[in-house]
This record gives sequence, structure tokens and C-alpha cells, in this order.
Amino acid sequence: MIHLTDISKQHGPQILFKNSSLQILPGTRTGLVGANGTGKTSIFRLIVREEEPDSGDISYSKKTKIGYFSQEVGDMNEGSALSEVMSAASDIVKLGEKLKEMEGKMAEPMEADAMDKLLADYGDAAEDFENRGGYDLETRAQTVLTGLGIGPADYDRPVSSFSGGWKMRIALAKILTISPDVLLLDEPTNHLDMESIIWLENWLVNEFKGAILMTCHDHDFMNKIVSRIIEVANSTTTTYSGNYDFYTREREVRLTQLLASHRRQQEMIAKEENFIAKFKARVSHSAQVQSRIKKLAKIERIEIPEQQKVINFEFNEPPRSGDDVFTLTDVEKVWESEAISPKKVFSGLSGLITREDKIAVVGINGAGKSTLLKIMAGKTEPTSGIAKIGASVNMGYFSQHSMDILDPKMTVFEAVQESLPLEGNGPIRNLCGAFLFSGDEADKKISTLSGGEKSRVVLATLLGKPLNFLVLDEPTNHLDIQSREILLKALQKFTGTIVLVSHDRYFLRSLVSKVYEIDNGAMTSYHGDYEYYLSKTGHDHKAL
Repeated sequence: MIHLTDISKQHGPQILFKNSSLQILPGTRTGLVGANGTGKTSIFRLIVREEEPDSGDISYSKKTKIGYFSQEVGDMNEGSALSEVMSAASDIVKLGEKLKEMEGKMAEPMEADAMDKLLADYGDAAEDFENRGGYDLETRAQTVLTGLGIGPADYDRPVSSFSGGWKMRIALAKILTISPDVLLLDEPTNHLDMESIIWLENWLVNEFKGAILMTCHDHDFMNKIVSRIIEVANSTTTTYSGNYDFYTREREVRLTQLLASHRRQQEMIAKEENFIAKFKARVSHSAQVQSRIKKLAKIERIEIPEQQKVINFEFNEPPRSGDDVFTLTDVEKVWESEAISPKKVFSGLSGLITREDKIAVVGINGAGKSTLLKIMAGKTEPTSGIAKIGASVNMGYFSQHSMDILDPKMTVFEAVQESLPLEGNGPIRNLCGAFLFSGDEADKKISTLSGGEKSRVVLATLLGKPLNFLVLDEPTNHLDIQSREILLKALQKFTGTIVLVSHDRYFLRSLVSKVYEIDNGAMTSYHGDYEYYLSKTGHDHKAL
């Protein structure tokens, strides 16, 4: 269907690909993995001709329709959300209009030959219209919008009234609605809540029949969707026939074998070089020396791939808190606003968080998860009830808004140093390095950082402190799968208390020991891990 053959691509001094090849065949489901900057997005851009290879060939089957979802929303019309989604299928709409025009002509008198040709053309157009979902286009657009969290009440809302994250959902809905032959998805879950992620997962598995090539930082999502992994690393691509878990296991096996082969080769090369050095001055051994020099020149040297950079962090032992870390007693929150009428978020919330609890706060988008964490962190007061922190509790709070309070004029080093004024330069440098700001990277200005880099700075300023209670609102956003794994392992070893919100099911399943669900303004406690919560609520059936 799509073939990239012997592709080479260079950005400035960085060689992304060197004589690399990959294929996207009909119906295949492929995950694209690799460290940031290795060229994953460039592969998408090469396929859709937004970039051209320096050498090599890209070929397509005839009539292959490609849908590309990227992290750039692009220009949108001034119309409604539904009309914006429908606009992606304007060619299907035009084909429908053409069918109606042909139907009108059929009612007119004409010669038999002309009628036969018209009927043949109509049959071809009708088949194409049906194959492209023309007969249920508007219904499909509505279904996709609703599945992504934009319900019937918002179909007619102007696109301009949606925030950036919701515009990303509209952009994704546009791509899904056209049902392309090949779906290119660059981080499709980034701006979705849990319910929308599960809906998209089900839709891609059960409804979409085309080929998929995607990047995704959601471990579970990747596992459920793909059956093949293409790793982009060391200027080439390597294919693994299996899901993400298979890839991680197989990659370790291959790396172990490669290291063993590399060691044997290095031993052989050293032996030959020693012989050459020892006997090169002796005329009696000149033939043997030359033979071995030629032998070494012909050897294809085994190269060890650079290890992917990942967050590498371990907590110092936190100070011990009291047994009762945080108490909620009949907590109610009503947001007051001059522009709109007061909005009650929840009421009657009660619960006791005890030392070493690791609690997930779950619920649909807008249920009040982040509001509850803000109350715990003292960022807002409850309207009524009691929210009380326990004895000897040192709390740290992370949210996406934490990035907004970073001083753009500071360097990464200065921002971390400011939060840990008693630490020396060495420990600060080590902490920066643990969060992927080694050497000169630590001297980059905050103003020049990406969202993901700012997120890592905030995590470094927070997790470097002697805290025993972490309140974390989406700590994994912007982190790649490998960095999420390292953060997960650090949190698993953390001997303090954690309350977090996350849309990463793998992260929750691997970490939490208790779940608070907020639903319809009330909170239910589940004294068991995330799997226990799913089994008790029946949500596990929705999650495939």
C-alpha cells in the first residue's frame, strides 16, 4: 500500500535515516516508537509529502486515501463543530451531489448507448460513495464527535468557542470521519480523558478497517491497538512482530545477543591487531600481516546503539508523616462566577487518606477530580466541610498549571536551584541530569522549552524536595513511554503517600492501592487496586 524504500533524511547535522525502509500494508496496525528527536514525526511528514527524502523512494497504491492526525490543529472554519468535522469529507459530499445529478439525468430521455454509459458511471460512483461511507456520513460524524466527548448539545457550538485541547478532538474527529485507507496518528490520546480514550480504542479495534501507523505514550492503548512495532533509532528502522509488551521483551533479547556478538568481535579484532602490531616489522611475517590487515578492513563492525535517554530518578527516604495524612469531612465545592450562575462540583465528600496510601482519583471529564486535588493542595478552599492535612505532612503538588509559574527568564538549573536553595551545585546538576537536562541542557532558558521539557522541570523541582505526600494531577502528560516507566518505578518505591489523577491506565494499574471515584457530585471509595475498582464498577468491560 505504502512503501518507503532506502530513505535517507538529514536535518542540519542530524542524520535521521540512512537507507531505511518500511512498509504499510492493508489492514496492518503498527506502533512507531523511539526517543524524542529520532524521526518518528518525520516519517509521517514524509508519507504525506510535507517533507521530501534526501534520497530513496516513497510509493503508494492507486487511490490510497491517507488521514493524518498531528499535534498541530491547523486552520479551522468559523462554523460549528459538526460542520468542521463534515468539511473533511467535502469530496464525499460532492460525490453525493454528483449521484443526485446523475439520477436526475436518468429520468430524461436519451439514447440506449448513452443510458448504458450513464448507468455504468452511476454504478461506479455509487460503489465508491458506499465504500467511503457516504450514506451514513453525518451519522458517523456525530458518533465520532460524541465518542470524543463533544455531545449533541455542542454540535452547533462555534469552533472558536472551544479551547485548544477540545479543538484537537475536533481535528481528530475530522480524520476519523473520512475513514481513510491509512490512518496516521501522532499521539492521538494526548488531549483525551479516560472515557474518550476507551471509546477511541474500541472504535479503532471494532469499526475501523484500514491500516494504522501511530505513535502513542499510552502503554495500554498501544498494546490494545497494534500488532507490529517499528522502532526508529540509530538512523534506521527495525520491525518487531508483536505489540508493545512483545517489543520491550524482544528488544532486550536482541540487545543481549548484540552485546555478546559485539564482545566476541572486539576480542577477535584485538587479537588480530595485536598480531599485526607484533609482527609488522618482520619480513618473514609480512604476508600474514597483510592478510590480517585486509581481513580487518572487510569486517562489518557491529555497532552498539545509543541508549535512549530516559528520566532516571530515585527518591531519598522521605521524613515519616503521621498515620492520618489527610482528612475530608463532608466537603462541598461550588465555583462562583460573575459571568455564570454558581456551579456545584461535588458535595458530601468524606474520606481518610492514611500513610503510604497510593490513591487514584477517577471520574469523567468535568467530574471534579482536579478540583479535589486543588483543595488538598490548598490552592482553593472548600465551600463547606473540612479538608485537613495531618501532622508532620510535607506536601508537594504537581499540575499542568504548575508550568505557568516557571520564570521564563530563568535557566533550568536556576529554576531547580530556586526550589532547593540549601543544595549545592553538584546535587542540583545531578537532579537536572536525572530529568534529562545534562550538561549544557541545564543552562537552557525556560522560555525556550517545549511543554514536555517544562513538565520535567516542574517534576524535578517537586520530587527533589523531602516530601512525604505527593498530590499529582496528570504527572505523565508529555512524558514518553520509557520516561513514564522510570517515573512509575520511582513512585512505586516511594515510601510516602500519593494521590493522583491520570488517564494512563497502565500507570494506575501498576501503582495505586485505592481508588476514589467522583460521579454525579458524590465520591465512592474503593479499597483495592485499580483492577479491583474496574471489576466492582464494570468499567473493565468498556475497556476491552
